[in-house]
Amino acid sequence: MTDVGVAIVTGAGSGLGQATARLLARRGAAVACVDVRGEAANVTARDLGEGAFAIACDVSDADAVARAVSTTLERCGRIDALVNAAGVDHTRSIEELSVAQWDQVIGVNLRGPFLFAKAAFPQMKRQRHGHIVNVASTGALRMWANASAYHASKAGLVAFSRGLSVEGRPYGIRVTTVIPGGMRTHFFDRFVADGIPAPDPAKLQDPEAVAEAIAFALIAPKGSVVQELLVTPLEETSWP
Repeated sequence: MTDVGVAIVTGAGSGLGQATARLLARRGAAVACVDVRGEAANVTARDLGEGAFAIACDVSDADAVARAVSTTLERCGRIDALVNAAGVDHTRSIEELSVAQWDQVIGVNLRGPFLFAKAAFPQMKRQRHGHIVNVASTGALRMWANASAYHASKAGLVAFSRGLSVEGRPYGIRVTTVIPGGMRTHFFDRFVADGIPAPDPAKLQDPEAVAEAIAFALIAPKGSVVQELLVTPLEETSWP
């Protein structure tokens, strides 16, 4: 993957973030593996070998994000791709959902991509090149009960990405929103803990499939951009 020399991937300690970091590294990218769980990021980076490094970072913390981007630039001198894959949810009714839980979901899922894009944008602008991939969800397009914070964060991320894409065009900065359906990750572990029926794993997709979709967007010809990409399991239960 010659077009992705240096990539920052958030949520790289597990799930889609980890799958994306692995795929980009296999295709020759130097990968900054970002995760709030420092040891999980370290495990991923060690697994990827030379060229990969870990950064412990709460993506909702502006100072921590600025340090993560600065560290990447100090080590690599450029940022070619930013993949905002970190995500969180609390499956609660509006009456049960606490203000702190709402703030955490919005902070990780929407504020985080904003902070990383804001921090990386000046470098990409100087380069006249860069690609920002924001990972949304089918929850941005179709709603269900007990996920109001998650829906708000992911629908907001789609809108943010569209606006950011317009801002980036004059400088060769491309923005893609990847909208995945259900994946076989730890995302649904909390369902079991809370006594909520979890989706049938057989009807979910491997995160590697969505990572391939991200890679596809990243290597689109320079004169084109994949604006939005909806990727669901063949037997997706929440779409359409």
